Amino acid sequence: MAMTAEQWNERYPIGTPVTAYPGCRPEDDPNDERLVTRTRSKAEVLGGHTDVVWVDGHGACIALTHIDPQPTEQ
Repeated sequence: MAMTAEQWNERYPIGTPVTAYPGCRPEDDPNDERLVTRTRSKAEVLGGHTDVVWVDGHGACIALTHIDPQPTEQ
């Protein structure tokens, strides 16, 4: 089950390190673009149906299904 924007925001603050897949996930195309970056917004619901977040280094929002949070150093 995909994470909702509300669930994302409860777990991950703005600035969370992530790997983002703007086009498609590596399972679908291992050679497609991937970004090692950080979130720059809270997650939101786009158009009433798609949970998204904005990340540094990319000009458009990316669906949460295409975002993997990365562990942080403790």
